Order: sequence, then C-alpha cells, then structure tokens
Amino acid sequence: MHLIRSSLLFWAVLLAAAPAVGADADHGKALFQACVACHTEKPDAMGPSLKGVFGRKTAALEDFRYSNAMKRANLVWDEASLRSYLVDPQVLVKGNRMPFSGLRDPKDVDDVLAYLETFK
Repeated sequence: MHLIRSSLLFWAVLLAAAPAVGADADHGKALFQACVACHTEKPDAMGPSLKGVFGRKTAALEDFRYSNAMKRANLVWDEASLRSYLVDPQVLVKGNRMPFSGLRDPKDVDDVLAYLETFK
C-alpha cells in the first residue's frame, strides 16, 4: 500500500511540474501582444527585454533600471517562477512595478510560456 501511495505521489508531482502538453505558442504570441507595449528590444522600453529570459536571474540586464523589489527577488526565471509570476506578479515579487494583474486561465499561462521559450 505504501508503495502504491508513493508511486501515485511521484506521478502527481511529476505531472504538476511538467509543461502542459499541447501548449500553443501561437496563442501565447497573441496574448503577449498586450505585453509588447513594455517588453521590447528598444533601449527606452518600459520593461526589460524578455529575450533569453529562461534561465536568467531577476534584475540581470545591465541596461534596464529594475525596481528594488525585483533586485531583491534573487530568483532564476525558470518555468516554475515564470508560471507563478504570470499568474500573480505581486505574490512572487511583492512591490514590483509591473502594471499587470496576471493571467487567470492556466491554458493561457501555458501558451505564453511556450511563446516565451521561443525567445532565444
């Protein structure tokens, strides 16, 4: 019985941590259009570039002026942290300046993450 419970727990954790099957990067791109106003490659952009965001530490770009909250966050932008941030930015990095309340639909989060993964 213990082995069955351990096995079920293992698979539940594994599935929860795995990226959603069938995430739609094209839909994520469409959703991301609301973000383009701030997150561009322009030097005077309101938000930092998200090119290469996966694996990058918070507040790591030298050419962007980050909030003190983001500087103190000391996170690495991996799937889990980006997912949490996209759902509710103020919970993950309390006091950040980004005027975005989050995505409520888990499928939208999956799709935006799939799109962000294309930013190499």
